[in-house]
Order: sequence, then C-alpha cells, then structure tokens
Amino acid sequence: MSTLALPDMNLLSKSGADFVDEPLFEDLLKRKADTGKIREIIAKSKNKEALTIEETAALLNADEPEIIELIFETARQLKEDVYGNRIVFFAPIYVGNLCINDCEYCGFRRSNKEQIRRTLSVEELHMQIRSMLMMGHKRTIAVYGEHRNYGPEYIAETVKQIYSVEYKHPKTGSVQSMRRVNINAAPLSHEGYKIVKEAGIGTYQVFQETYHHATYSRMHPQDTRKGNFMWRLDSPARAIESGCDDVGLGVLFGLAPWKFEVLALVSHAIYLMNHYKVGPHTISFPRIRPASGVKIEEVAKNNLADEDFLRMIAILRLSVPYTGLIITAREPAKIRDVALGFGVSQVDAGTVIEIGGYQNPGTVQQQALNREQFHIGDERTLDDMIRHLLNNGFIPSFCTACYRLGRTGEVFMEYAKPGFIQNMCTPNALTTLQEYLSDFASPETKAIGEKVLARELEKFKDEKKRRQVCDRVERIRNTSERDLYF
Repeated sequence: MSTLALPDMNLLSKSGADFVDEPLFEDLLKRKADTGKIREIIAKSKNKEALTIEETAALLNADEPEIIELIFETARQLKEDVYGNRIVFFAPIYVGNLCINDCEYCGFRRSNKEQIRRTLSVEELHMQIRSMLMMGHKRTIAVYGEHRNYGPEYIAETVKQIYSVEYKHPKTGSVQSMRRVNINAAPLSHEGYKIVKEAGIGTYQVFQETYHHATYSRMHPQDTRKGNFMWRLDSPARAIESGCDDVGLGVLFGLAPWKFEVLALVSHAIYLMNHYKVGPHTISFPRIRPASGVKIEEVAKNNLADEDFLRMIAILRLSVPYTGLIITAREPAKIRDVALGFGVSQVDAGTVIEIGGYQNPGTVQQQALNREQFHIGDERTLDDMIRHLLNNGFIPSFCTACYRLGRTGEVFMEYAKPGFIQNMCTPNALTTLQEYLSDFASPETKAIGEKVLARELEKFKDEKKRRQVCDRVERIRNTSERDLYF
C-alpha cells in the first residue's frame, strides 16, 4: 500500500478559483421570470443548448403546474434526442473504508467506532470482481476512503488488478472482464491524477457534497483533509489538466437548500466548459441515507421531497443536456423507475456496498450498516433491473466503446452536444445486450430481451448499419465472440 506523504493542498489548477457566488445565487433564486421568458428558455434547451445560471434559476423558480409539466416533457424529449432509450449499467466495488475525514453524514467517518474497517487484499479483490463478472457486469466504479494507504499508486494498482481478472463462462465459452473502471476517491494532485490516468481509468468522480460554504464547513471539520473547500472544488480542474478527460461531479442533497445546489452544479459545469472546453461527463445527485454512527435528523436539515427530487433531475437535464445523469441505488425502486423516463442515463444494479460483499452471484447481500457507508434503497438484482427496463421500452447497455476508441473529453462533447452520440451508442447497446442475454439472463429476461432486440434492429434507417449490427449480434449469439463494438 502507498504510504507516501499526502499532497500539498495549496497547489491548485491554473484556473483555480472559487466560482460559487452565493450572493448571486441567492439573488437569482428570489427573482421570478414571467411565463413567456420561461417558455423561451425551455425552447432553447430543446435545441440541446446548455443553459446559463440565470436561465436555470428561472426554471427553479417556476411554480405554475403547466410550466413544471412542460419542463418534465422537455426533459423526456431531450433524454430521447441525446441518449435514445438506452440506460447504461454499472456497479460499485468498495475497495477500502479507512478514512481520515470525519464527515457528519458518512458511516466511514473516522470517529465512528461502530464501523468495521477493512481493505480488500488482492485475492479478495479478484474474488469480488469475478463474482461481479458472473452476474454480467462489465463496468464498475472503485470506491475508496480518504487515507494515506489509498494514494494514487495504490489506486492505480487496484485498477490494474481489476482489469486483469477474467472469467470464462462455462456454457458459452466467452471470456468476461471489466471493460471500464471509474473511480470515486479523494481529490489528488496533478501528479496523482497522472498516475491513475496511466492505469487506464475511465471517469474520476469527486463529489463536492455541498457547494454552500457554511454548510460545507459544518459538515467537514477543519482539522480534516476534506475540511479544505477549495482543494475539493478545484479537483475536477486538476484532473482535466492532468489528462483525465472524463470527470464526474455530484452533490449530496439534503445538506443545503436544493435549488442553491443545482445552481452551483450548473456553475461548475459552465466553469469547466469555459476553461477546458469539457464539461462533466457525469453528474450524480444522491440524497442522504441512514448510515452507521450518523444522526441523520441533525445533518439532513434540507431533506429533498420526492416531488422536488424528480423536478431537480428534469431541470438538470435541461441545463446540461450533454452530461450523463446518474441515479444510484440509494434511491428506492419506485423513484428510480420514474426518473429513468425523463433524464437519467446511468444506473447501478445488483449493488452491494459492503466491502467484500459480492459473495453469491445474482443475489444482493443482507445489509448491515456497520459494514457499509450508507443504506441502499433499491435492492433489485441486475437481472431484475434489466427485465424491468426491457418491459418498459428501454435498452439496457454495458457499452464502453467511447472510452476505448478515444471518444472522451472534448471529443465526446462534440458528439454529445448535438445528440450525435446515440448514433454510435445504440448499436453498442444492442451488442452488449445480446452478450448479457447469451451469457447471464434468466429464461424470462432472455425471452423478453430477444423480442426487444428484434424490434430495435428493425428501427435502423441506415440499411448498411443495420446489417453490421445484425452481423455482430448473430456472432455473439452463436459463438463465444464478445466485445464487438463500433
């Protein structure tokens, strides 16, 4: 394990600045735009144009039922225009929960004596990844506490170990491996980001948790690493400067007023785009969940009701149409199912957040808070989720083609902004769906999936492309060939 000195938190990016203008945000949230102006803003978003902070605030301030419904309708259309009916799947792998921080809302906080501390050995990591592969997963996000033992060299080595694991399917003979490893870990220095980038990571995700300065200070003691607001705020910029094309942003909703946090998220996206021509690859928006050693009633003083939570997702879809929106298994199934229809493009499934918890492929382990960061809300298996999506008109996808063909960062944005990305992603979604149906699906899911595949293949207007996709689907169905991407 790496026990090198922690990085100097004064070494910020070239653009390093605190762009969270609280007086401006508060002023904007007091204004009320007229209905005509809001309709103009919505029309702009329909053209896949990112919105300004002022325009986002106008949507947040809208209270007419007719306008709110129009926001949802537009979000549904944008989701279809940019991403099609695909939903990308992933699952987290928790590598270690040692932590030097003491965040008020987190079960991993250092002062929590109830938490069972653990770091996976190489052998255990291999076993966990193999179990995930046996479920059908091909994309994962590796999660680490903030600790000297989890430095960039250690993260890079665990990423290499994850990629090295293979599983040969006993019936089809196909060889399975993780195709994309994203990271959720502490902010790094420029040098640290270069080290993890060389290991072949996908997206590096750092949640600000809350952009509200006073709330941030209250939640993160100043004698901890995470107590440095600016070091964390600047993290995505340093990552991009160091060659990490794809970065992920996120807010833990419930700490500060939700409308303020949405403006801050959009501001962060605009800031990155203005300085680096690359916005966030993904945005996550988890709500606070019960956790070991956490007095949730004391930290979640701005609880976000389901109705406002869904509205927030729709507004984010309008404001940053080119960005993938992730809804995690923190949320209950009924909320996730609704959100899939108008904004969300990525979900996790079969999720286990206990370190070492992927023991029995195809099942979800019983939750125990003293071994987890928080309590999850959607315990459906991967097969359950895939069958649900198939039954509701979606294409489950495990696509990783963009990452492996260099369609990342600024290049990805060039495809995503006008909505061209789905022309590449839909074929790859169909081939990866066939992989799942051939190797892992239950009989019921396979029967439904084959019908969906046939239907989707008939939709191609380009006959040459249709034949190419059909050829790959047939090869996957009838041979052990896999990973045939466009």
